[in-house]
Amino acid sequence: MSDYRIEHDSMGEMKVPADALWGAQTQRSFENFKIGVEKMPEEIIRAFGMLKKGAALANKVCRPEKMTAEKCDAICRAADEVIDGTLLCQFPLVVWQTGSGTQSNMNANEVIANRGNAIAGKPLLHPNDDVNMSQSSNDTYPTAMHIAAVCAIEDRLLPEIDAMIDTLKQLEKANEGVVKSGRTHLQDATPIAFSQEISGWRGLLETPREMLLSSLPYLRRLALGGTAVGTGLNCPPGFAAEAAKQISALTGKDFISEENKFHALTSKDALVFAHGALKALAANLWKIANDVRFLASGPRCGFGEIRIPENEPGSSIMPGKVNPTQCEAVTMVAAQVIGNDTTVGLCASQGNFELNVFMPVIAYNFLQSARLLSDALRSFRVNCVCGIKADKEKMHENLHRSLMLVTALNPYIGYENAAKTAKKAFQENISLKEACVALGFLSAERFDEVFHPEEMI
Repeated sequence: MSDYRIEHDSMGEMKVPADALWGAQTQRSFENFKIGVEKMPEEIIRAFGMLKKGAALANKVCRPEKMTAEKCDAICRAADEVIDGTLLCQFPLVVWQTGSGTQSNMNANEVIANRGNAIAGKPLLHPNDDVNMSQSSNDTYPTAMHIAAVCAIEDRLLPEIDAMIDTLKQLEKANEGVVKSGRTHLQDATPIAFSQEISGWRGLLETPREMLLSSLPYLRRLALGGTAVGTGLNCPPGFAAEAAKQISALTGKDFISEENKFHALTSKDALVFAHGALKALAANLWKIANDVRFLASGPRCGFGEIRIPENEPGSSIMPGKVNPTQCEAVTMVAAQVIGNDTTVGLCASQGNFELNVFMPVIAYNFLQSARLLSDALRSFRVNCVCGIKADKEKMHENLHRSLMLVTALNPYIGYENAAKTAKKAFQENISLKEACVALGFLSAERFDEVFHPEEMI
């Protein structure tokens, strides 16, 4: 028995693995682009399943004479298997292919047609004439990108952001009344409540969350219906709106047809804008991770003001060493996302005339960023942030050793005298009280009356 079968397309015959559901065009791409190991993202494949099912249902409404109930049912049943992941192994193509994603669109068309024919028990569907009816690769791939992006943000990333925000709120409440030394420029500063510091971390998540939400309306606009160059050639009246309606019903999300299809095909500004919010989140997560690992540094020669979970040994040579590994993972993810943002922006700038031809790499980077941020947030929260404990004794010790507490004396002895007090205390390694009294600025009794570090927050 042969291990391959003969398929054909407009360019001729191709040998295709016997057990593969894809056809000649997919096989050509598979053989012509032996570049890297980065496969088309799973999120894009599932989005194509939703898109093809939505298009079939729309064609049933707009072109019932061509999209019969029998054909529509076969396409929908096959598309469901793409959506639920059953047929993921039938999508072998790499990111580094045609910049329009044409071969991935045809991959979906061929797989759904062949699987639909198997379900129907007869050669019912043609990849181009039926599964790709009223569509072009030039409007389907950008549509799949937007569907995948909205799903990644709403279903995966936002829940992880919300879970981290809730954890930080709990951490704030648990540390109310705990006062520590503030720090600016990595130098001692005036006191701050630990709960206030944590509220800053919370804000670093809440703001990019708002930014992500503000980007969603643009991602909800679908290119489907523009076909090859935005004119809608071979697309029946009403198809674009009906397809958006069907896709909304399938995904449970509100999608609309982009009014200006010429913009929809050539511009990727919605993805650039949304990825900017992903970059903002990455930058803020980097800052939070840095704060946590600095505050946990030690255990004896660093700040040592918080304790974090000890998840694994930190050294192959230093016994007992434990490192802030979750913080390091978060910062590496942040670096990747920030790099991805450069790629997304650069590729979006390269549209020529009626089409952008960098779409697969934009999709790959965008979805990787959303995926990495989601996973990093969960890992950081579960394996680190949930276990943060304040070392109140160390915080108290550092607070009362801080020379910047002298700021509380400004109203009583003036800025210049306060500066002299701080310098004398530092140079002679004595307390602020001893320095202030020695300089004759305040009596010991008056110093005690006005100097209350815990009240400086």
